[in-house]
Amino acid sequence: MNDNALSSIRKRSHWLLALILIFGFGSIACRLFYLHIIQGQELSERAVDQQLSDTKVSAKRGSIFDRNGNTLASSASVWKVILAPAYFENDKQREYVSQELANILGMDYNEILELAKKNDSYYQTVKRRIESDERDKILQLEDEISKKYDRLASVIVLEEDYKRYYPYNDFAASVIGFTGSDGQGLSGIEYQYDSYLTGVSGRIVTENDGWGTMMPFEYQQKEDAQDGNSLVLTIDETIQHFLEKYLKQGIIDYKVAEGSVAVCMDVKTGEVLGMAVENSYDLNNPYEVADESAQKELEKLSGTQKEERTNELLAKQWRNKAISDTYYPGSVFKIITASAALEEKAADLDSTYFCSGSLVPYEGVTAINCHNTLGHGSENFTEALCNSCNPAFMMIGKSLGEEKFWEYFQSFGFNSRTGIDLPGEATGLFFQHDGEPEGSMWPVDLAIGSFGQGVTVTPIEMVTAVSAVANGGYAVRPYLVKQILDADGNVVETTEPVIKRQIISEDTVEKMSAILEQNATEGTAKNGYVAGYRIAGKTGTSEKIGQSTHSEKDYIASYCGFAPADDPQIALLVYFDTPTGDAYYGSQVAAPVFASIMSEICPYLGIETQYTEEELEYVDTVAGTYLTMGLEEALNQVSEDGFEPYICGNGDTVLAQVPQAGSKIPRGGRVMLYTTNDSTKETVKVPDFTGHTVEEVNELAGENNINISFSGSVDLDTVYSYAQSVAVDEQVSPGTVVTVYFGNNNVDDTVM
Repeated sequence: MNDNALSSIRKRSHWLLALILIFGFGSIACRLFYLHIIQGQELSERAVDQQLSDTKVSAKRGSIFDRNGNTLASSASVWKVILAPAYFENDKQREYVSQELANILGMDYNEILELAKKNDSYYQTVKRRIESDERDKILQLEDEISKKYDRLASVIVLEEDYKRYYPYNDFAASVIGFTGSDGQGLSGIEYQYDSYLTGVSGRIVTENDGWGTMMPFEYQQKEDAQDGNSLVLTIDETIQHFLEKYLKQGIIDYKVAEGSVAVCMDVKTGEVLGMAVENSYDLNNPYEVADESAQKELEKLSGTQKEERTNELLAKQWRNKAISDTYYPGSVFKIITASAALEEKAADLDSTYFCSGSLVPYEGVTAINCHNTLGHGSENFTEALCNSCNPAFMMIGKSLGEEKFWEYFQSFGFNSRTGIDLPGEATGLFFQHDGEPEGSMWPVDLAIGSFGQGVTVTPIEMVTAVSAVANGGYAVRPYLVKQILDADGNVVETTEPVIKRQIISEDTVEKMSAILEQNATEGTAKNGYVAGYRIAGKTGTSEKIGQSTHSEKDYIASYCGFAPADDPQIALLVYFDTPTGDAYYGSQVAAPVFASIMSEICPYLGIETQYTEEELEYVDTVAGTYLTMGLEEALNQVSEDGFEPYICGNGDTVLAQVPQAGSKIPRGGRVMLYTTNDSTKETVKVPDFTGHTVEEVNELAGENNINISFSGSVDLDTVYSYAQSVAVDEQVSPGTVVTVYFGNNNVDDTVM
């Protein structure tokens, strides 16, 4: 081969080598560019993920307080049990620790042993949220392990966690709500304000070694969690207890099948002072069906059928009827019709109506009855409302007209949600006909709508609307959270009252307040009257058309009113869904409960009393302390206090007294002074005080040596006793105070 050929081969080789080098280094450069620039961020994150383990640290959920600072919900410390299997040297150690943990935690031994065999891990969760008693036993076990196996000193670690507690169990359950297993709010305030209460979780970052094994705890870095904010509610614990106490008793007394509601609101601000929904459930055990009859029903079921029925019952018990259930308001709605008619001058206080016992509101329509089928005869506007006369209100509604009726229905807030800060609020429904726009009414719609049938509302809508009649005519937004506090207790947010609009004038408000006060003292609402307090109110009895489940006709009995009538501060709605006992009218069922609640709320809030002369004879006063006094001194003191002293025994010193010091009894009541031990054993049988006038009850009490506390109206000839606080024939000490409830036993205003 000549020199030229060799030279050519060398040149080609050089070019080939150059191409190979260029291609090779180019590929490497491209790959490096791709890895560093294109995939750099992703690879970096993957490397960090391989080298680090990130564990969430729970933040302490904020507390919930009532308006006076009483704790309604809080998060207390619990602990998570962590096992570090990498520290174990042999199976004997694993088995020993696993067995001890199983004994303490009540867990399966084999389950823990499987965790203990994961030799490449320093972090295995054994059990979450153990209580302090289990924690103490774990700490004791750690001491025993460290003494027995020095290298196992850190094999068990306790991490602090939190568990939600509700100190009053079923108290205000529908308002407060509850949390899930991970601490997230699932209902009520807990759900609505979850983002405020939750806080910010912390982190525990742990390095992994070259084999991917988690490094020991000493290599951890911890980022502390930030505790959640706390809430101060508008709810007053004392008022809430009043509501719940009397609702629960009402359910028993009137055999109420579908629960009850009571809402107490500050009429000027919209603050909800109490919202009770019964039957209720235990917030600490929300997944347990609370109703005993429902529990018995479930016992008869099994499998899928039982599971489905359980879910239905739980959804029902969690439901807040005060905001989520709609109902026909019945004659309570006459407050709205009357207010609108006065405001529009479609009627005035001198307007007159004639009731024959029924009325055909429009041609071709069946006659609609009054609750008084004999008729009220001629009556003016005030009398029409106090008589709760359906024919009169059909005439009032007709004079108002369909357009204005629809306008005021909206203005009072019935066609839209109130905006209360709770989840699941429903809204009332107005008449709706196919092919016609909302608000289009047929003549018969106006007729029955004027007295509260055919239109549906929620309890919160109803009490908010009546509050507008009480507060000067202003629609306010009801709310439940008054303040938001940071983890140090500092106020970070305050809820201000929201006035949406003015619906009616001060002049209309003044007239309506006077009429409703008269209704509570002389009209169909008198069973809701509380002696000494200026109550304004209205009863309602509505038929559950198309919804009857317990009888041919089911009813809702309600009472809504406010106090004091001359300067309203609070409004209260009481509502019983399907009373199945002998009584179902609003005046028979809801009114007495309303009166009982108001008789406690009014003095608690310091509302001034204004007794009539007749009522002063029955006003309760407080018994003094006469214990250890000499007999003569005690007799003089009891008399000076305005009571009649009765001596039991032949001793010289008072050893016991009935009623006890601080008990409320009427002036002139009996105080029994016991001077010997044997004398305290004397008892008397409680008679049946029901069905009597005030005078008759007084006589019966005197004959049986019992004190009477009067509740309800006592200055009317038409009132009779309908209930008593101590059961008939119960044996009690002489002088025991028995509360007797008085009211009017006339039939109420059923709407159909």
